[in-house]
Amino acid sequence: ENISDFSLNITDCTQVVVPEEVFFTVAAAGILENLLILIAVVRNKNLHLPMYFFICSLAISDMLGSLYKTLENIFIILCKMGYLTRHGDFEKKLDDAMDSMFILSLLGSIFSLLAIAADRYITIFYALRYHNIMTLRRALFILAIIWAFCAGSSIAIALFSYEAATVIPFTILFPLMMFFILCLYVHMFLLARSHAKKIASLPSSTVHHRTNMRGAITLTIFLGVFLCCWAPFVLHILLARFCPHNPYCACYMSIFHVNGTLIMCNAIINPMIFAFRSPELRSTFKKMFYCSR
Repeated sequence: ENISDFSLNITDCTQVVVPEEVFFTVAAAGILENLLILIAVVRNKNLHLPMYFFICSLAISDMLGSLYKTLENIFIILCKMGYLTRHGDFEKKLDDAMDSMFILSLLGSIFSLLAIAADRYITIFYALRYHNIMTLRRALFILAIIWAFCAGSSIAIALFSYEAATVIPFTILFPLMMFFILCLYVHMFLLARSHAKKIASLPSSTVHHRTNMRGAITLTIFLGVFLCCWAPFVLHILLARFCPHNPYCACYMSIFHVNGTLIMCNAIINPMIFAFRSPELRSTFKKMFYCSR
């Protein structure tokens, strides 16, 4: 709040405000869409596979992000109505809890994308040994480690968010993990291109290879959408910490609400990608809607 007020004094850029109704609508849509993904995977036993469990992990992360913005808007409305104060002890703890939820959503999304990328890599290049390498029990163990680490990190970062020693590793983690995933995908596609020539004479292998590459392309779309939706907010965190008095930085920080809306849009776009590019999920959705009717 202090940074926003100061920014208006040192820059001519107008603060862009997104109506609260838009926040609630987008957040509710994100929660409902990702909830449908979770219900579809639970109901269809054919989807009880490591890949779809990793996708469920990403859906839970998106739901947490949408839930965070919903609770934050409710908190702001209650403050404006006078039911809560901005600097009370209870409000401070509530704010820390919401910040922890937001960081948990970001970290959960990053590591879920990393798990999905690794799963696709094993599927493509170790297809014959995939079921031995990535068992269901091993996938659940990986998810347990991911969420335990993310939960602990989110609490620590929320409690010490005003320390530079906390902000710097958190902001460095985002580009570092994205770079690692990008390198994994580049390596995946380069190897797949060379392998495609070797298996061209095997019809069944070619079909299997095309199916796996389709999955890799889908996850590449996820990565691109994630970067477009989350990178502006991470940049805002860096600018707010290291150059809040610079007019150019302040001008960028005037679109804070827009960056928050982009995060929630990520939770809406991901389920749409699932629904359009996964025949098994499309079939499950149709059965769910027909049964409900």
